[in-house]
Amino acid sequence: MRNKMWNKKISSIIISCIVALGIFSAGCGRRGGAIPSMPLPEVSIITVKTEKIILTTELPGRTTAYLVAEVRPQVGGIIQKRLFEEGDDVKEGDILYQIDPSLYQATYDRTKAELGKAEARITPLKNKYERCKILIESKAISQQDFDNALSDFNIATADIQACKAAVDTARINLEYTKVVAPISGRIGKSHVTVGALVTANHLLPLSIIQKIDPIYVDVTQSSANFLRLKRSVLEGLVKNNNVKGAKVKLSYEDGSPYPLDGAMQFSDVTVDQSTGSYTLRMVFPNPDSALLPGMYVRAMVEEGIIEDAILVPHQAVTRNMRGEPSVFVVDASDKVETKNLSVDRSIGDRWLIRGGLKAGDRVIIEGFQKIRPGVQAKAVPFGSQEKQNIPQPVKN
Repeated sequence: MRNKMWNKKISSIIISCIVALGIFSAGCGRRGGAIPSMPLPEVSIITVKTEKIILTTELPGRTTAYLVAEVRPQVGGIIQKRLFEEGDDVKEGDILYQIDPSLYQATYDRTKAELGKAEARITPLKNKYERCKILIESKAISQQDFDNALSDFNIATADIQACKAAVDTARINLEYTKVVAPISGRIGKSHVTVGALVTANHLLPLSIIQKIDPIYVDVTQSSANFLRLKRSVLEGLVKNNNVKGAKVKLSYEDGSPYPLDGAMQFSDVTVDQSTGSYTLRMVFPNPDSALLPGMYVRAMVEEGIIEDAILVPHQAVTRNMRGEPSVFVVDASDKVETKNLSVDRSIGDRWLIRGGLKAGDRVIIEGFQKIRPGVQAKAVPFGSQEKQNIPQPVKN
């Protein structure tokens, strides 16, 4: 009886082991099956295209008055009147100061009187000369008498010319007692007051007039930039732009834009040895006097035109271990590779590429953390994900 019970226990243990082994084998079979494949990393790309751009350079500069005239007296005397308000706009020919004219009026009157005397004195001398001219033909007078009459007449004629010149000089000096504006513009403060004594060689100008509409802007450009641009033009990379008359934009010191465009006036032909730069002068309309002489500004100057430029967003460009700019691209077989670039300059939020890319290359913009060179990637046009994630309106 005991043997039968013992045999039953052994049989149940064997059956349990067989079941356990079956369950273990089934589990192992499931774990040892084929592992599902991982999805390809998704990256956002843009396709490189060429476009026409105008190269511009931002240069610092200062504003300069279009015309500047120092108001100085040309005769001496006491200032009797000041006929303008400081800071006003004046026109050419306006009377600004009145110098005491009494002395110059008296000189003018005296010279006119001397001219009258000289003209009165010539009449008998002319008649005498005419008579002697007839008498000398008949030998009625000596040659000496004729010569004396001719000399007296010529001296009297010369006296008249001298008196006329003196009258003109006196009249001019009398007119100079009215100090007029030599140009139209805005006049500054007066350096003299009524009652002040001024001279023809006065060191300090009475006032200064500046024409500020239009107004000049003088900027400096590095000669190295000039050589780089010239080299690019010779290589055919940049189409030369007409410097004279080219449109120029301006911004104030605080960065706000000036609303009116200007034009290039000229480019200096001499490079400053101390700074290695040369001057560009441009002219801007200034109807509201928003620009004043001496202001610091920044000018955007057109340098040239690139017909087939390649531009890449800043976020696509990275730096390799040597600090060289590079981008990740997806080739025709959807494999990731890197390309080193030759970068010219930043234009807005994009880099101007001079070498390393061509039209049609697919540049990765987003998804760098998921990839490395040589791996397969799923290329999605940049911006398509944002469109897919836009919530759709719910239909009732």
